[in-house]
Amino acid sequence: MRSLLRGTIILACLSSNFIFYYPAESDTNDYPDRFNVVWTEPGEDSSDSMPIGNGDIGANVWSERNGDIVLLLSKVDSWDENGQLLKLGRIRFALTPPLVEDKKIFTQTLNLRDGTILFDKGGGELRVVLRVDANLPVVVVEFIGVGTFGLKVSPEVWRTAPRHYTKDEVNQSCLIQRPEEGIVYPDVIVNESGFEGVAVYHHNKTSVWGYSMDLQGLGAYKDRFVDPLKDRVFGYLVWGEGLKKGESNTLLGQGLKVYKVYVLCDTMHPGTGEKWVENIKLLKETLLSSIDTSYERHKKWWEEFWQRSWVILDGDEDARKISQMYTLQRWITACGSRGKYPVKFNGSIFTVEWREKGKVLSDPDYRRWGGAYWWQNTRLPYWPLLSSGDFDLMKPLFGFYMDVVEISKIRNKVWWDCEGIYMPETMYFWGLHRNADYGFNREGIKVGDVTNRWIRWIWGSGVELIMMMQDYYEFTEDKDFFEKVLLKYSEEIFKFFETKFSRDSQGKLMIYPSQAVETYQKGVTNDTPTIAGLHAVLRRFLSMKNSKITDEMRQRWQNLLNSLVPVPEGEEDGKRVILPAQVYDPERGNVENPELYPVFPYRLYGIGKENLEVARNTFYARKAKEFYGWQQDAIQSAMLGLVEETKKMLIANVNHKDPESRFPAFWGPNYDWIPDQCHGGNIMSTLQFMLLQWDGEKIYLFPAWDKKWDVDFKLYAPYKTVVRVVLRKGKIEILDVVPKYREKDLVVCLGS
Repeated sequence: MRSLLRGTIILACLSSNFIFYYPAESDTNDYPDRFNVVWTEPGEDSSDSMPIGNGDIGANVWSERNGDIVLLLSKVDSWDENGQLLKLGRIRFALTPPLVEDKKIFTQTLNLRDGTILFDKGGGELRVVLRVDANLPVVVVEFIGVGTFGLKVSPEVWRTAPRHYTKDEVNQSCLIQRPEEGIVYPDVIVNESGFEGVAVYHHNKTSVWGYSMDLQGLGAYKDRFVDPLKDRVFGYLVWGEGLKKGESNTLLGQGLKVYKVYVLCDTMHPGTGEKWVENIKLLKETLLSSIDTSYERHKKWWEEFWQRSWVILDGDEDARKISQMYTLQRWITACGSRGKYPVKFNGSIFTVEWREKGKVLSDPDYRRWGGAYWWQNTRLPYWPLLSSGDFDLMKPLFGFYMDVVEISKIRNKVWWDCEGIYMPETMYFWGLHRNADYGFNREGIKVGDVTNRWIRWIWGSGVELIMMMQDYYEFTEDKDFFEKVLLKYSEEIFKFFETKFSRDSQGKLMIYPSQAVETYQKGVTNDTPTIAGLHAVLRRFLSMKNSKITDEMRQRWQNLLNSLVPVPEGEEDGKRVILPAQVYDPERGNVENPELYPVFPYRLYGIGKENLEVARNTFYARKAKEFYGWQQDAIQSAMLGLVEETKKMLIANVNHKDPESRFPAFWGPNYDWIPDQCHGGNIMSTLQFMLLQWDGEKIYLFPAWDKKWDVDFKLYAPYKTVVRVVLRKGKIEILDVVPKYREKDLVVCLGS
């Protein structure tokens, strides 16, 4: 239902002005086309690539000076023997005459609306349309010419023989100690008689998983689980209409005006090479039965995706650039967020060769920090998916952590003889720490004592995941999710705190030893991120009216809440501030500001609250003032309504791209890798919270907005609420709220 607040008066939250709303029209017909990326010169190498994907399968796509088009394939579940996320492979397309010729127009365009990349030679003389189908596990590349031309398709394999790890690869993995312990195994090329096309696959015949289980004291429980790495087989099959097999595993076509090439991608676990080949043949037959109508379904998926939400700014060049970077980051997130596993913060599925000043330092499989997940980083691409309404993209994250509940319960029992689970700050997808974090040399060290001082006593990561799950439930009102995911996961986290830590003489919980994220590592008791998080999530649960919450649960939760110390506060320079912990050594080990976690992600301090001044004092007194990568200062600034500070940080962050990469939204490397997904999520959340925040039933509009910027946005809020606003020249011209009853909960925060 469309609702225009014609003549309605709403009191602004940060000024004494009254604001009147009048209906107006706004044109979004060219969204997202206005943010397409268009290149008019070919590239040099993979650093000049565009990202494209369907959430599970991805590709870096680029052209080269000789006219070749190159496709670097990836998949979210292509984990090798050593727990590293490998590329599926690389495919080169060479045309005769070439795609690039002197004095002929060349363009390469990322078309966001229909999820394609288009190459155009001579203004339509030859067009190449590439898509990773939104609904099928296939890449489709169509070559369409006015006249006839030739095509050569060449799979390129760089994993051709066994080799030991390099020192850099040992450091990225952290599952082995020495280069000789890590072996990169070769791929297998299938070009058998009677087999249309060429297939390439990788079969894990060994695994580091069993060694990790033994090292971390869980070897006695190996028979309860299936090795997640051994006998994992992943790869692709490429074939094409109008193509025949040539020499050296190539496909050749000549004398046609149209070619259509398919790249079918699949992962099997457990399996063998032979089973994988047989299965991909069957998948091909199934695919062919639906491929003729798949393009229209593909375009429909992307059309509906872009209509879910948008943020379009105008007013100056900074505003317009922010709009494009927000949109491109949302594209990258969607391209890597619909498979089995969550987004890899250190590059997603779009990493390429490591280059510094043009020098190639690795093959395409390398990424700094390797295959493990860091919660501090992984969370940031997911927080903005609430406001953008991309709830389907959040499911792999929740499924990922639910899948490791069982092994986490065993770990708690073996390591500390306590109940429940805790989420390690760093872990591999099967739930274990990186071996280097746990510690290789265990002489004189108890089982369960983690040796990495940067992360060993971080206890609150799972609490933040509960906060995100609670938001997801309030946004979607998904009752099944509440019972099977949120409630189940939260109960295990709460049991950990109830049974792991002791109480003082007043019955207060003593979370010790602890640390305030990676920054305060010594002498910490009751770190602020964990204390604030428990306060936030327990209060929310206790305020919920849901039949699945029993009286016994409520009593236990209330007891746990009563046992918590208040969020630590103190004075600095005569002003009240939040402290990083109840007790701590002030020596800093990193550049985080744990004292601001009560602002974000936990929203205990902020707009509309009496403690806003304390939080602002804390923000201005913070020790680390960087704000890129995983540092959340810009988000917290927005949550505190600091207009100028937030705006400056946002502008700086959208200009903080990787200088080696051509694509404008390939951030990094920052602290992580390229394209840095923490940084992209940081940008998205900052912009969203400048426009819209929520607290219980209240919805705050423009809490940190500069009225010099015009904006048209459609964003989401709790209780299945959708808010559409158009602001021009400081005046709201369109304000639509669905459902209509939520209009009463709006608080508009536009200053004078």
